[in-house]
Amino acid sequence: MHSTSASTRRRWDRTRHPAYRHRGLKVAPTSTSLLLRTGQSGRCTMCGNLIEWYDRTGHRPVALHPNELPTSVIPPACRWHVSSGTAYPAGDGTAWCRIPHTLLCPGHDGPDPLTPHLAELRRRLALQTRRLIDAGVFTSTTAEPTPAESRAAGCRPARPVVQLLYGRYLAIRPVEDIQCVAQTRARHRCTHPVLTPGAPAGVWTLMPATAMRGQLALPGTGMAVYDLTHLPYAEQLRWRTQRCPAHAATPVAADLARAEWELFDPLLHHQHIHPRLPLTATSGQKQRCEQSNSSWAGEG
Repeated sequence: MHSTSASTRRRWDRTRHPAYRHRGLKVAPTSTSLLLRTGQSGRCTMCGNLIEWYDRTGHRPVALHPNELPTSVIPPACRWHVSSGTAYPAGDGTAWCRIPHTLLCPGHDGPDPLTPHLAELRRRLALQTRRLIDAGVFTSTTAEPTPAESRAAGCRPARPVVQLLYGRYLAIRPVEDIQCVAQTRARHRCTHPVLTPGAPAGVWTLMPATAMRGQLALPGTGMAVYDLTHLPYAEQLRWRTQRCPAHAATPVAADLARAEWELFDPLLHHQHIHPRLPLTATSGQKQRCEQSNSSWAGEG
């Protein structure tokens, strides 16, 4: 049922309301980040469902389920809350909470047993993953790799350690696949990689797993590091902000995703420490890589 009274733009005292204009989202020039608040969402690479990225204490990223859930149906150990843009692994005393996506992700082994509410939510996400796969818009990364892919993965770290700006960072994907996070004019994420042809690249080198910024070290352990410290400061800053050369030259363009760097800790990320240098996919290097893999198997 609709009101028959004519709408008016005047107040009770017959004065006019001020005219408001709808303005697009903009980033303040004094902001330390070019990331729009609405651009922190993404999709899980394991199941294709929506997630939201937040930084927790220590600047470590965490993927949370995009919806809030009633606290009464979530175990206390699984409750998270967000305060001032930072995620904390605890409840905040309210009737709603957040939960990590890995708890519900169909691509991961969930904790056993799950509460009925979480089990039903996990089943719904699994059905959504199946719909995405059937529609051809998502390819699961949980498929068994071929022998050739397994050999290439042994010579190509899935999450390499990168040294730049006097710090070490853990990348979320191989160096060649790190994608620009800037927003294009069509309001999509830039598809260009950070490591573009013609731009100066880093070098793989063996470095000791020494402590940095108060972190603990693994004594006597060496690891492969993609070193960028020989590049100019502007080029290292481009890598740190995760931008292609074109968008690095246009700083007014906002970021559509968060920079996918994580501060490297040799104890927390010990599974990503590789004691041998990775090789590129040339014919001679492939042969050397296969010989190296066979020698590692013989040592085991």
